[in-house]
Amino acid sequence: MSNPLPPSRLSGLFRRKSLTDILHNPPADAESHGGGGGLARHLTVRDLTALGIAAVIGAGIFSTIGNASHDGGPAVSLLFVFTAIACAFSALCYAQFAATIPVSGSAYTYAYASFGELVAWIIGWALIMEYAVGNIVVAISWSDYFTGLLSGVGWDMPIWLTMGMQSAHKHYNEVLELMQAGKPLADATATQLEGYKAWNSAPTIFGDLKLVIDLPAGLITLLITAVVYIGIKESKNASNLLVLLKLIVVATVIAVGVFYVNPDNWTPFAPNGVGGVLKGVSAVFFAYIGFDAISTTAEECKNPQRDLPRAMIYALIICTVLYVIITLVLTGMVSYTELGVGDPLAFVFQKVGLNWLAGVVAVSAIFAMASVLLVFQIGQPRIWMTMSRDGLLPPVFARVHPRFHTPSFSTIVTGFFVGVPALLLNMDLVIDLTSIGTLFAFALVCGGILVIDPHGKSDARFKVPYIDGQYLVPLVLLVGTVLLFVYNGAGIEEFRKALSSGYEEGRHYIPMLVFFVASLLLAWYSFRRHLSLLPTLGLLTNLYLMTQLGINNWLLFFGWLIIGLALYFNYGYKHSKLGLKKAV
Repeated sequence: MSNPLPPSRLSGLFRRKSLTDILHNPPADAESHGGGGGLARHLTVRDLTALGIAAVIGAGIFSTIGNASHDGGPAVSLLFVFTAIACAFSALCYAQFAATIPVSGSAYTYAYASFGELVAWIIGWALIMEYAVGNIVVAISWSDYFTGLLSGVGWDMPIWLTMGMQSAHKHYNEVLELMQAGKPLADATATQLEGYKAWNSAPTIFGDLKLVIDLPAGLITLLITAVVYIGIKESKNASNLLVLLKLIVVATVIAVGVFYVNPDNWTPFAPNGVGGVLKGVSAVFFAYIGFDAISTTAEECKNPQRDLPRAMIYALIICTVLYVIITLVLTGMVSYTELGVGDPLAFVFQKVGLNWLAGVVAVSAIFAMASVLLVFQIGQPRIWMTMSRDGLLPPVFARVHPRFHTPSFSTIVTGFFVGVPALLLNMDLVIDLTSIGTLFAFALVCGGILVIDPHGKSDARFKVPYIDGQYLVPLVLLVGTVLLFVYNGAGIEEFRKALSSGYEEGRHYIPMLVFFVASLLLAWYSFRRHLSLLPTLGLLTNLYLMTQLGINNWLLFFGWLIIGLALYFNYGYKHSKLGLKKAV
């Protein structure tokens, strides 16, 4: 870490970029039509909507929706609606920022204009968790579906080429411990046995190092990175095709599945209460996080101030409707108790004897997850490119390929950042980590609107509709508190007992205590300052969803932020173009 900053320089941490500075770094149009080595404008509202759907209809609908339904029952469909509402508040705020600041960078750029440089850096660092780290999970999930599909047609890859070294080594040691304890191999789980076999059968390199890699995860990352590197036009064509294929499959699933729905399976609707429904919040939110990736492509849109807001809202509405219908069909076809599987769509059709459709679903999952990889691999390099333009990252990250008009170096680094861990690691906690990083970004975007336009007086082409929150914010919080006591009494009692049991139990509820304090402050501030209702509700819902992700994820998130702050103070603060400009 560098030496502490003198008090006289602390204000530099919160220096904000003016709209003029943002639009002229680089010039908004002069370099951005492909003529001067800048990014090329090819995207229309249809392409942007497809990118949003490509990112949202992916791993969530083909995998995590199963475990969420198992925990919460049919009521998880309402969780999708609640999460969509939370995202809608954020989407409106994103849309206003996109109409005001039509450049790449997403929440990072918006935070720079509203909260200042330090918060912008924190957001940019957190977004790595959403895009690059999140893509590691998607790549590994894609590999699982792909190898399962190959196995189904009789093409089995060597097992040591289908999983990460970390997983194989872990499961190998677990099986060894079982055997040393005198227990039979039959006591090991199927996953443990796979890891044991992979480690045993793997070739040895460099002395005694076992070569165990998830080759499909690495190869799909390489392929997607190549497409993104070659150009935004090629990327949008690939995205549009993948989205069309998976929408056809989802529509087919709904159209066929509705005839196998047994309404009795919807009773009880919420078998595990509110707590069971909220248990799936990280998985459900992980399904939605992609819509903001649209905003990273602002400099490649033909008409960003008009099309970005429309595309965000269109994508969110379409995906929410599909998720709710799919959840009701799934929980109607079979009992929620059977849905704790990794491939719920294929599973339910196998249960009702439609094996051909289960096969179609398995194939479409491969395309669906590839489209998520594509969109996130587009998003991350453009954030790094924008941070580099501002001097917070080395200049090489802002390099644009003279022929392909893409952020070339940043794209290659993103490929390595995703591909190498996907080859080797087991990322069990990444879904929750990705969700907390994204929720943090969403919360600050909503807060950013409250900073730059708290009363809806902006002259932006699109702005969040202004509703005076003076009385409505306190009223919403009061109604929410009453409903909590009426419908989740068990949770309230558990909360009270945990706080009175000491630190070990109570620490898990620290995020909730922080949320209560933040809610009271926002209610008071809204009453005093007549804050805009929708951004305030967006800030509150995102903060609440963050409390549901557990203290361990918060601790890991803060650890991630500490690493980011070390980089900022050792490089970004010293090389910030805004800081150097003000010094001059």
